[in-house]
Amino acid sequence: MKVTVVASTRISEDRWDDQGSAFPVQTSPEFDVLGDDPSRPVTDADELAEFAGRACYKSWSKPNPATAANSDYMRHILRQGHFSVLEHASVTFYVEGVSRALLLELERHRFLSFSVESQRYVDTEKHHPEPVLPPAIAAGSSAAGLVRDAYAFALNDYRILVQHLGGQGLKRKEAREAARAVLPNATPVDFLVTGNLRAWRDVLGKRWHEAADAEIRELAGLILGHLRALAPGAVQDVPRTPFAY
Repeated sequence: MKVTVVASTRISEDRWDDQGSAFPVQTSPEFDVLGDDPSRPVTDADELAEFAGRACYKSWSKPNPATAANSDYMRHILRQGHFSVLEHASVTFYVEGVSRALLLELERHRFLSFSVESQRYVDTEKHHPEPVLPPAIAAGSSAAGLVRDAYAFALNDYRILVQHLGGQGLKRKEAREAARAVLPNATPVDFLVTGNLRAWRDVLGKRWHEAADAEIRELAGLILGHLRALAPGAVQDVPRTPFAY
């Protein structure tokens, strides 16, 4: 499994407040939640969330010292549940080498946007010769051998069907769209997925959880790691270990 950040929101250099002054970029004097570096500059995603909140009340002067620092302001937002300000910043990930089963679960999160590798155009046998093993199955175990054997058998049927249907005059995409019927949940898939910070928090709340499917929990952990760098204030209340009942 590989998760790569390919895009994230950046604040325009010509941002202004209602007094004609640039909304200040600051370093956080107190951001020790979960071991974050207190000297790191506030990220664009966290700054944008604060900007959105202050724009609602025109509180540019930061009159309340308890929320003057971005980390404190974001902590207040999370405690109050004012998650709408988190919807302005988004992050796009390119996810590689996960199973179709994982994709089907992730697509239940309605506010994510997907661009998914096509099984009609992509030759599965060529690009994905090995299955995705569930985390519960060790790579060198006999159970792994069973999964690999079943996947190899499915790929062989897939190849036969593509050749047979192509011989009947179907185009390659038409042959593959029919032949993919024999491919299992373990078939790998790559996709692009975009979500705003509120949507990603929803994913983490449900998938960064001890009761979640093991593979998607692993994905959630990787996403959380990226979000800690891109928007530490927005995920400062998310634990380093999965949520538990």
